[in-house]
Amino acid sequence: MRREPLINAAILAVLLAVPLWAWWTDEPFTITLATRVVILALAGVGLNLALGLGGMVSFGHAMFFGIGGYAMGILASQAQDYEPLMEWPILIEGTKSMPVIWLTAIVFSALGALAVGALSLRTTGVYFIMITLAFGQMFYYFAISWPAYGGEDGLSIYVRNEFPGLNTLDPIQFFALCFAILLAVLFFMSRLAKSAFGLALVAARQNQERVQTVGIGVYRLRLAAFTISGAITGLAGALFADLNRFVSPTMFSWQTSGEIMVFVILGGVGRLYGPVAGAALFIVLENVLGGLSEYWHIYLGALLLGVVLFARGGLIGLLAGREVAHD
Repeated sequence: MRREPLINAAILAVLLAVPLWAWWTDEPFTITLATRVVILALAGVGLNLALGLGGMVSFGHAMFFGIGGYAMGILASQAQDYEPLMEWPILIEGTKSMPVIWLTAIVFSALGALAVGALSLRTTGVYFIMITLAFGQMFYYFAISWPAYGGEDGLSIYVRNEFPGLNTLDPIQFFALCFAILLAVLFFMSRLAKSAFGLALVAARQNQERVQTVGIGVYRLRLAAFTISGAITGLAGALFADLNRFVSPTMFSWQTSGEIMVFVILGGVGRLYGPVAGAALFIVLENVLGGLSEYWHIYLGALLLGVVLFARGGLIGLLAGREVAHD
């Protein structure tokens, strides 16, 4: 039996066991950390579709993360203030329902990714990187100058949103909800990677000319992948905002885009569970090294440099050896 599926199963087992142990020992902060890992891993899974399968080095995925976060913040704030979002030409009210908020976040993030991808995918290389970064910064400065929803100070939500049958204010129940979403998205990604669409996307990354020769439109293929990638990252943004009960322009910042990319690189670019391993390692380093020094990013940078130079498959690639990803 190959090692990578065993490693993936072990990652999920640990990710589930830690909050259960924390719940048993009454350590709610540890449960919150585990929930943060799950949500950030979900954002990394979204980027991994564009970067790992499609070879699209996007430095603006924080834009979709922020769109998802602000979708939650705007709908929830209108609901808590008992004010409609729009009265004419149709009445649109705020809501505290998580499923409605998730759907809104997915739709608007996908539309944003579709618009950005339609423009940026006409370029390649460093130009694509800079265009995605520019779009992310545009949204960042727009959020800062948007006083209706907190501007630079951000927007607080007093009570976590609702999901039928669950007490979302209970840390272990909210973790279980986020964990179930991550599992569903990972299953979707595993099927997508093995589908004709996924295989064509990987082939386009490896040799664009050959794919075009057999009649596949590479631009439309990458645009579809970029749109799905943005939608998944937007869902993660909505969950992250609900976890913190707070949204701010920093969700759009280039630092957030960089962190999401770090998750993917640390865990393994193109590896299905790479973002999960990378997010977990990042949060562990943040809390362990951050308690020792405020300059802990120096150690993270050294680790990232070592991964790039000596372990191109990331943490999972290092443990699994020379195996093909996405099995």
